[in-house]
Amino acid sequence: MRKILFIGLLLATPYITYSQVVTITDFETNEPIELVTITSERPKASNISNSKGQVDISAFKDAEKIEFREVSYKPYITSYKQLTDSTFRIALHKATVSLDEVVVSASRWNQKSSEIPNRIISITPKSVYLQSPQTAADMLEISGKVFIQKSQQGGGSPMIRGFATNRLLYSVDGVRMNTAIFRGGNIQNVISLDPFAIEHTEVLFGPGSVIYGSDAIGGVMSFQTLTPQFSLIDKPLVTGKVITRYSSANNEKTGHININLGWKKWASLTSITSNDFGDLKMGSHGPDEYLRPFYVQRQDSTDIVVTNDDERIQKPSGYSQINVMQKLRFKPNVKWDFEYGFHYSETSEYSRYDRHIRYRNGLPRYGEWYYGPQKWMMHNLSIVHKNNNTVYDQVSLRLAQQFFGESRISRDFNQPEREIRIEDVNAWSANLDLIKSTGSRNQLFYGIEAVLNDVTSTGINENIDNGIKISGPARYPQSIWQSYAIYLSDQFNISKQFTLYTGIRYNLYILNAEFDTTYYPFPFTTAGINNDALTGNIGIIYRPNKTWLISTNASTAFRSPNVDDVGKVFDSEPGSVTVPNPDLEAEYAYNVDLSIVKIFSEILKVDITAYYTCIKNALVRRNYTINGMDSIMYDGELSQVQAIQNAAIANVYGIQAGIEMKLPAGFSISSDYNYQKGEEELDDGTTSPSRHAPPWFGVSRLNCSVGNLKMQLYMVYSGEKKYEDLAEEEKGKDYIYAIDKNGNPYSPGWYTLNFKAMYQLTEYLLFTAGLENITDQRYRPYSSGIAAPGRNFILSAKANF
Repeated sequence: MRKILFIGLLLATPYITYSQVVTITDFETNEPIELVTITSERPKASNISNSKGQVDISAFKDAEKIEFREVSYKPYITSYKQLTDSTFRIALHKATVSLDEVVVSASRWNQKSSEIPNRIISITPKSVYLQSPQTAADMLEISGKVFIQKSQQGGGSPMIRGFATNRLLYSVDGVRMNTAIFRGGNIQNVISLDPFAIEHTEVLFGPGSVIYGSDAIGGVMSFQTLTPQFSLIDKPLVTGKVITRYSSANNEKTGHININLGWKKWASLTSITSNDFGDLKMGSHGPDEYLRPFYVQRQDSTDIVVTNDDERIQKPSGYSQINVMQKLRFKPNVKWDFEYGFHYSETSEYSRYDRHIRYRNGLPRYGEWYYGPQKWMMHNLSIVHKNNNTVYDQVSLRLAQQFFGESRISRDFNQPEREIRIEDVNAWSANLDLIKSTGSRNQLFYGIEAVLNDVTSTGINENIDNGIKISGPARYPQSIWQSYAIYLSDQFNISKQFTLYTGIRYNLYILNAEFDTTYYPFPFTTAGINNDALTGNIGIIYRPNKTWLISTNASTAFRSPNVDDVGKVFDSEPGSVTVPNPDLEAEYAYNVDLSIVKIFSEILKVDITAYYTCIKNALVRRNYTINGMDSIMYDGELSQVQAIQNAAIANVYGIQAGIEMKLPAGFSISSDYNYQKGEEELDDGTTSPSRHAPPWFGVSRLNCSVGNLKMQLYMVYSGEKKYEDLAEEEKGKDYIYAIDKNGNPYSPGWYTLNFKAMYQLTEYLLFTAGLENITDQRYRPYSSGIAAPGRNFILSAKANF
C-alpha cells in the first residue's frame, strides 16, 4: 500500500508543479507576455513572469486578491481559487490609459503608483527596443522628462527638475552608485550601465532622501538589471537574446548577447555587450560656431593643426566600451531568494571634446585632453526572505562592493608636460530593508544603511620628450567617506479614496581626509567632518474615483559634503582654480509639489505636476583665499582662488505635463513638456540663473500599431537660453555656445523630427529601423560641449531563442 501511495505521489508531482504555474498571454495575439508583475497583500507575495509568460504562484496560495500588471495592458485582478478554476491561464487586454502601475523606486518594494505621492515614470524594455538608445544616458532621454547634457560623446549627465550630478541619486539593483567623488560639474558615470542588460528603469522626481540618503534632492534614477529566470517545468529553461545594431552618425557597431539557464531552484544569466562608436557627425543646418574646421594631431614629436576634411565630423570623439554581467540565483523554496550579481564595464580612452575646442592666442589650448578608461565593477549579494511574522512580512539584505576607476590626461599645445590624474574609489554598502503590514490598511517600510567609500588619488607628471615620470599633485586628498542611517516610512490607506504617506530618516556622515602640501600651500594637512542630518516627508493621495488622482507631497532632502566638495583642486574655468575647503556642512532642500492626473473616457490621460524646491546652505563655488592669497599659480597661469562653500540659497520651480490619447485603428498620440527655472544667490546678494536648469524641453509622439508592426513619428524639442538667462559661470564658456547678434554666447532652441519602426517577423526574430534628425539639424543641447548627431540611420536586429 505504501509503495502504491509513493508511486502515486511521484506521478502527481509534475501535475502539482504545473498547476501552480500561471501562463499569461496577449488576448489578441495569444503571445506570451514577459515581465508581468504579480502581487498580493494577503499573503504578502510578488513575482514576475518569465520570457514564456509563465510565473510560479505557489506563494499566493489562498490569496483572495491577486493583481497582474504590465504597463501596456489593463490590470487583471483575480483570486487563487479563480485561477485554479481557469486552469491557471489568463489573457490580458491591451491597455487604453491607466492611473496605475507597479513601481519599486519609492520604497525598494513593489507598490502601486496610485498610492505614492511622488511622481514616478517607468522606461520599459519595449520602448528601449523601439528607440534603440546607444547608452543608458540616451535611454533616460527617451522618457521625454530627463534632459541630458554631454561634454563629449562618451558622456551623458542627466538634469532633472533643475538639478544634476551630485544632487541626483543613481541606484542599480537597489545599490547606491553615487560615490564620494561625484562632482558638481557634469558627470558621465551613467554610461557604465548597459541598456541591453536593464530590465526596468524608473525615475522618481523630487527628493528621495528618506529611502536613499544623501544626494537624492532632484530625483532618483533606479535601474533594475535582468533577473535570472527559473524553469517552471521539469526541463531546464534555456533562453536568450542576440542583438546587433548599426548607426550611421557615428558609424556605431554594437553587439549584445544574453543567455539564461534555469532549473527548478537554480538559475544563471550571462550578458555581454560590445560597443564601438566612431567620431560623431553633426547636422547641416545650424550655427557655424559648432563646426570643427581643424583638429590637433601629433606628428614627429610636434603638435600640428590639421584641416578637417569634413567640418561636421567632431574629431576626436570616438570610443569603445564593453559591458559584462553575470548573475546566479538560488531559490530553495517560496520563502527564500538568493541572488549574486557581478557587473563590469570599461570604456576605451575617450577625448573630452569641449576641451579640444578651447583656444588660446588663436591656437588650440590643448595638445591632448582625454579621459582614461572609465571602469566600474560591482559585486552584489541580495537575500530576500518572506515570512509573515511580528517583525516583517519580507526582508531584503543587500551587500555590495563597487570599484570605480577614472583618470584625466591633459597636455598643453606643443608643451612636453603631460598631467595624469588617477582616481580609484572602493565603495562598500549594506542595506537591510523590511516591509510589514500592520492591519489591512497600513504598511511600514523601514531599514538601515551603511556606506563606506575609500578614495585614492594619484598625480603623475610626464615629460613626453624624454619619457620621465615624476609625482605630481593629486586631484583629491586620500579620504574615507562614511554614511550610516536608519529610516522609517509609513503608508496608511485612510479610506478607498485617501492614502497618507510619511517618512523620516536619520543619517550620520563622516569624512576624514589627508592633504599633501608638497605642491600647494594648504594651511592644513587633515580635515574631518562628523555631522548628521534629519530628513522627512509627508504626502497625501486622493482618488475621488477611477479617473482622478490628486497628490501632494512635502519633503526635505540633504546632500552631505563629499570628497569632491572638501578636497578637490581643479581648473573650473580659464583663470580660476578651485582649492579645498574643510569647513563644510550639509546642504538642505525643502520641496513641495502637487500632481493631478485625469482620465477622460478611458482614452485620454492628462497629467500635470507643479513643484518648488528651496536649497539652503547650498554648496556653491565662490571666490576664496588661501594663506591670505586670492590668486595662486596653477598650470602655469596666475589663477583666481575659489572654493566650494556653504554660501547661498537656491530656488528651483517648474511644471511637468503630459498627455496621452488612444485613437482608433491602433493609433495613439502622446506628449511630454517640462519647464523649469532656477535661481542661485551670488556673493553680492543678487541672483543668477541656475546652471543645471535647462530651457523648456519636451517630446511629442504619433504611434501606430498594426499587427506585428509598430511605428512612431516623433519630435524632440528644446527652447532657447538667451545670454541674460545663462548662469554666470556659463557666460564665460563661449567656446561651447553659439554667438548672438550682440556677440554674446547663447544656447539656441532646436528640434528634431524622427521616425522609428519595429517589426516582429517571427516569434524569434525582430527588426528595428529608424531615421533620427530627419531634417539634419545642427544643434547642441544646452550646456553641452559636443553637438548632437545629425541625420542618423539606425538598423537593429534581435533574435530570441
